Amino acid sequence: MNVMPDGPRAGNDDDYLVSKGRAWFAFAMTFGLMLFDYIDRQVIVSLFPHIRAEWNLSDKELGSLVSIISIVVGVGGIPVALLADRVSRVKSIVVMGTIWSLATISCMFTHNYGQLFAARAMVGAGETGYGSVGAALISTLFPKRLRSTVLGAFFAAASFGAVLGVILGGEIAAHWGWKAAFGVVGVPGLVLALLYLFVRDYKTVALTPKSQVSQASRQSLGGTLKHIFGTLARTPTLLWACVAGAMQLVTMSAVSSWLPSFLNRVQGMTPAVAAKHTALVILVSAFGVIIWGVVVDRLARRQPRNKLPLLSVLCVAAAVIFMVAFGGSYTGDAQFKLIVLGGFFMTSIMGVITGVAMDVIHPGMRSTGAAVLAVILNLLGLAVGPFLTGVLSDQWGLQQALAVVPLASILAAVLFIVAMRTYDADVAKISDVKLDVAPPLTGNLGTSAAA
Repeated sequence: MNVMPDGPRAGNDDDYLVSKGRAWFAFAMTFGLMLFDYIDRQVIVSLFPHIRAEWNLSDKELGSLVSIISIVVGVGGIPVALLADRVSRVKSIVVMGTIWSLATISCMFTHNYGQLFAARAMVGAGETGYGSVGAALISTLFPKRLRSTVLGAFFAAASFGAVLGVILGGEIAAHWGWKAAFGVVGVPGLVLALLYLFVRDYKTVALTPKSQVSQASRQSLGGTLKHIFGTLARTPTLLWACVAGAMQLVTMSAVSSWLPSFLNRVQGMTPAVAAKHTALVILVSAFGVIIWGVVVDRLARRQPRNKLPLLSVLCVAAAVIFMVAFGGSYTGDAQFKLIVLGGFFMTSIMGVITGVAMDVIHPGMRSTGAAVLAVILNLLGLAVGPFLTGVLSDQWGLQQALAVVPLASILAAVLFIVAMRTYDADVAKISDVKLDVAPPLTGNLGTSAAA
């Protein structure tokens, strides 16, 4: 194992790649940017009544101001991750954070729907690939034994940010007007993006030994892309885990999207009270991501493949609790308490599943692999849950639909067991890859600031 003069370590996948302090600095910065990523994304939700009243917009137009971000992120996620893997993760994150923060700030200067829509599209362009690239960076800087823990905390920032965005938007709009909200939440993200220059990256890793690849293939973009996606396709653990995770997110997205309507229609809550109750469930789910990431890391420390059956248990727990909550005889406070308990499990897989993906993906393509994971989770999971629940609700009613959809979590549990069968073999394929830390972008100043 080579030890560099300033503390980073190379070659040992179960040790810090950089000094412990630098790794935690990188985590704090990446967490903070993810927090503001989702604050900037969700702040507009609480501003809808103000925007609608001022510009006389339809609900379809209001909804598109949210949807455009997901569309842009989905389209651009893999290309951005590919670029980050081959150039620099830190530089890519600095650029992304700067773009989405400036775009958010620009929303306060818009004068009509078209301008605001374009600004929101630019927010999406900035956020494109951030979750994947950020996950790849921190999962590589930290020891393998801590991956589920740090990634769980990282993805919990999205839930915290979503809740804060809604709350801050409403409060700021009430005091200073709805346009001011964009400026207030955009500026801190811009500052964090610039401070991210002090984070250390790891060197871009050759995808395969030179002796195994022809010179033409190494120089060809097409050859590189073919090699990357061919390698990912030949990693069955990644593919099974991606689909399993998507099935669990069918349940999660269904509950989080339709819970306000359920509480309003079935329990008689006003929309405002239903929103607050839903925010509580989302907060509990955020803590669940963190806590279960720590628990799974500890329980699977000696046998990392055991992360996968533990994920199965978490999926089954979420399915059973939600099916009892929505399909049983519980009503009122007792029913809501069960839903909160289910929330503690519904996003519990996020940190762990990303850690599993990082375990089996070549370090030279981790951002790309994480982007593939994100695309599958979004298209087969997050996009399916709300739509499927709506279709079933039209046929059977909302409560019955919410009682049936969690069956997707049972399928997820089965697929995680299937993924466990190939985990060790996929990890062995990349066990001899050596890692090293890249030079700091900010010279001696950056070294001292991050230490």
